[in-house]
Amino acid sequence: MIVLLQVDNLVVNYGVINAVKGVSFKINQGEIVSLIGANGAGKTTILKTISGLLKPQSGKIIYQNKEIQSQKAPKVVAEGISQVPEGRHVFSGLSVMENLQMGSFLERDRNQIKQRFAEVFDRFPILKQRKHQDAATLSGGEQQMLAMGRALMANPKLILLDEPSMGLAPIFINEIFDIIKEINQQGTTVLLIEQNAKKALSIADRGYVLATGSVQMSGTGEELLANREVQKAYLGG
Repeated sequence: MIVLLQVDNLVVNYGVINAVKGVSFKINQGEIVSLIGANGAGKTTILKTISGLLKPQSGKIIYQNKEIQSQKAPKVVAEGISQVPEGRHVFSGLSVMENLQMGSFLERDRNQIKQRFAEVFDRFPILKQRKHQDAATLSGGEQQMLAMGRALMANPKLILLDEPSMGLAPIFINEIFDIIKEINQQGTTVLLIEQNAKKALSIADRGYVLATGSVQMSGTGEELLANREVQKAYLGG
């Protein structure tokens, strides 16, 4: 297996708070890997650090055999990593089309951009129907699809998803997880952070359990779903 991303002994502070304490994990090309844990476990901090939005105190982030922990966010996107942030963060006052265009800001080839629009609209037909609508007027599920479509406009090799099911109606949650599986089957590697641990582990090849800023447990999605401690802490078992 080809290791796409490796995080080695990552330490990240928020002011005086030690949010991430020596976390290590890896993602192989083509996998869905899930990070689960309670609020405050350091999951979002890890994603933001991989994305170049935060700088680590120490440790390495190795992507395609190259250290990227000191790179700024636009460079990380150019390398092939896109993030779908927690809470979606669509741009209100801009149309669906304009929001999607934001995702392809590094692409200069008009034909490539056209092709990516076609792919996004193929995957999310509702966005095509709403393409001239203000993004702020979409439902929560539609906004999540827009945020995912915007990330895919950058044609990433690795997509980072931060709480994609947060605040969505159950009908949309199933749809979003089906879309994540589809994106993965079509060749994009996925790192998924998700409060709904049962859903996340059910689609994950492998998972890591985080608590208070460090990895407590790891295994395949199936192993973690069957684990008594995981069931008790995260699955209501």
